[in-house]
Amino acid sequence: MSFITAIGTANPPHRISQSTIARFMEKTMDLDSYNSRKLHTIFKASGIDYRYTVLEDYGKEDSFSFFPNAPEREPFPSTQKRLQVFQEHALNVSTAAVKNLQQGASHLNLQQVTHLIVVCCTGMYAPGLDIELVQKLGLPTTVQRTSITFMGCYAAFNAIKVADAFCRADENACVLIVCTELCSLHFQKEATDDNFLANALFADGSAALLIEGKTSGTKPSLKLEAFHNDLAPEGKRDMAWSIGDLGFEMRLSTYVPDIIRKGIRTLTNLLLQKIADNGSGIRYYAIHPGGKKILEAIQQELNITEAQNKPAYDVLKNYGNMSSPTVLFVLNEIFKTIAAGDHNARILSFAFGPGLTLESMLLKIDIPHA
Repeated sequence: MSFITAIGTANPPHRISQSTIARFMEKTMDLDSYNSRKLHTIFKASGIDYRYTVLEDYGKEDSFSFFPNAPEREPFPSTQKRLQVFQEHALNVSTAAVKNLQQGASHLNLQQVTHLIVVCCTGMYAPGLDIELVQKLGLPTTVQRTSITFMGCYAAFNAIKVADAFCRADENACVLIVCTELCSLHFQKEATDDNFLANALFADGSAALLIEGKTSGTKPSLKLEAFHNDLAPEGKRDMAWSIGDLGFEMRLSTYVPDIIRKGIRTLTNLLLQKIADNGSGIRYYAIHPGGKKILEAIQQELNITEAQNKPAYDVLKNYGNMSSPTVLFVLNEIFKTIAAGDHNARILSFAFGPGLTLESMLLKIDIPHA
């Protein structure tokens, strides 16, 4: 068996309103009146009020520190420059997420961590973030390290499944997962529909997760019960992530919610078939808020209410889409509020990404002495 025993989250220091970011992008993209109206419409319909970023420029009108101060921000930052900034900031926000996790895991001695899994699709370098975390946190140099890269918004699920395998193989395993993304580094200024949508959604953040083969028996935990994933190949061109000369380029079409809508019910049914009681007792939903329309499509297909989906809406509103850490922010919203009456209740969780990949997970709440 394996259990999520602690969750931590963190964001970089710059919290900027969606309307302020829209004004920055409108000016930088040098939009005509038609495209300006389109951009502001997309931003207002996003369900996002604030996003966090490592770049203070998004909140400024001049005297930029990352983007050029010349007209149209030329020469636009290269991929090399963006990844240099990633290397400067990724460790700090990752460490902050682990420190936040430690506040809810008084039993955790970092010297007892046996495995470290680092998830990221927005930056890379070597020696990488995994080794820097070992050194910064004082983890054993013998800790087994795994990196999960370039899988996008659903990657946390793959990290959790890898951790589950480690714990099932050894009940003494203690696995630390760190998902860190600095999506705001990859702003693209070409006036395309894909860029309008991506520029309206993505933000920066980090989440840490502790998964153990056994619980302390004194604090709430989440038992990993079942997983199911599938592909919707017809959506392969509607969500994609590639490396360009001027940063990483996101392809994100408006058809994604419809593709997810078609596959979500079958995905859920096949997941629940893996549980002897067909997954009865689902009380909470931890859905990756890839966008407001995605959340609405899932609600309609699974016949759940907006109130039941509130943790996802709250994360989208206050943080935006941070790619891989985002679903863990949603899960943390639930984890912070569970009480004795939730013992043995279940959490159904989903995330989506390039492929088009559909991931699902079922968790059972364990409250000691409930």
